Amino acid sequence: MNGGRATLIIGNKNYSSWSLRPWLLMRQLGIDFEERMLPLSSDEFRREIARFSPVARVPVLVVDGFAVWDSLAIAEYLNDSHPGLGVWPADPKARARARSVCAEMHSGFSALRDAMPVNIEAKLPGLVWDLRVQADIERIAQMWSDLRSEHATNGPFLFGRFSAADAFFAPVITRFDTYGVTLSPLCEDYRQAIHQLPAMRDWIAAALAEHSFIAEDEPYRRAPQ
Repeated sequence: MNGGRATLIIGNKNYSSWSLRPWLLMRQLGIDFEERMLPLSSDEFRREIARFSPVARVPVLVVDGFAVWDSLAIAEYLNDSHPGLGVWPADPKARARARSVCAEMHSGFSALRDAMPVNIEAKLPGLVWDLRVQADIERIAQMWSDLRSEHATNGPFLFGRFSAADAFFAPVITRFDTYGVTLSPLCEDYRQAIHQLPAMRDWIAAALAEHSFIAEDEPYRRAPQ
């Protein structure tokens, strides 16, 4: 990273939506880093994460001993340290809009987060789906439709070319897969574009290979046999 040694500290790939964002962004943009996974809810996690983050959460990007925590802060750090790679769209208005939708994802959609936690391994269509969750789904679908319609001529992603905005919504793609959310053709095309990213395929394959089960994160099902 501009000569710096970078390590991205993440949680389990099956569960950690926040970890997926900078991991996918860095892998897809070709930013070199070492990966360190700390199993969520483990003694190792509690012991080690405190060395890097005062909030004791993943992800954390550590560059030459300097720690950046929170996925949005990591995206901004990567934009500053790699200004030519396209972390954000080049056009100022598109860049501002991309930051806006990432901030909305970062701080909003609490009903969706609560009812549909990321669990790549599971298939739970329609579980705990209420009107608040439906409202979040509809807002996300409308956002995707609007952005894809506006930037369709520039590529298959939200702003044409892949950017941090796509990395921020990649965990939502996995949520929609797990809980069986049906999308419009335009949004379905976008979902497939994310799935076709080599880095996204690698993350999902690794998540499925973990065979992890954290009971406190999965009150809705028993451990797979």
